Amino acid sequence: MYNFLKSIVKNLVPKKIIIKYEDKFRMLLKPLYSGENHECNICYTKLKMFVSLENGDLLCPVCGSLPRTRRLNLLLESEFLFPNVTFLDFSPSRMLYKKWKRRKDINYFPTDFENEFLSDYRYDITKIHTEDEKFDLIVCYHILEHIIDDNKAISELYRVTKNGGKALIQTPFKTGETYEDFSKTTEEEKLKYFGQKDHVRIYSVSGLEKRLQNAGFKTNVNVLEKSDYYGFSQNETIIFCEK
Repeated sequence: MYNFLKSIVKNLVPKKIIIKYEDKFRMLLKPLYSGENHECNICYTKLKMFVSLENGDLLCPVCGSLPRTRRLNLLLESEFLFPNVTFLDFSPSRMLYKKWKRRKDINYFPTDFENEFLSDYRYDITKIHTEDEKFDLIVCYHILEHIIDDNKAISELYRVTKNGGKALIQTPFKTGETYEDFSKTTEEEKLKYFGQKDHVRIYSVSGLEKRLQNAGFKTNVNVLEKSDYYGFSQNETIIFCEK
């Protein structure tokens, strides 16, 4: 049912309109999924089920959030978004962008260089046009695997983080060693070797942690547990960084 309705909307409604009013379109699905078995902690909808995607992720049909987005929302609201925090958020999800933009007690800097996500800034992560030590908190989720010069990007993240500030970093991870090969340039090659047609590497946890430490960050690898009720994934890995 979900995929059927999604295909109808995508075929009939221009993409810009879908992006702008996605939350309103999704509210039409709420009666179909309302229940008591699960809850989305972003839109606060009680659900009889999440939508299971092909990769196993559980999507909230009402707000479109993924497991990592719901987990991030929980972490930030419970531990990191203190009053007057200055917060840099790379390529935010649409629902979290709208949610955090409404908050008047934080200084929110949502950014997306490719202009594919809702944002207010267009920072190049390898050359962030702002002063040193500006941000108390940085969220950099599923960005670094797209960046050829990731060491420069990580150095920039370190530069603009305040002393004592935090950065939450996540990418896809593999076992073994980080794999990158810049001779793999076609979309087909990138999909085969890195898992997505616009990725340039796939990290191991230890490999990314070492690059973060080389830039100066203190790191703590967090492997988090599954929650059926909130639709969190098993063994989700986030690297907490501190300057």
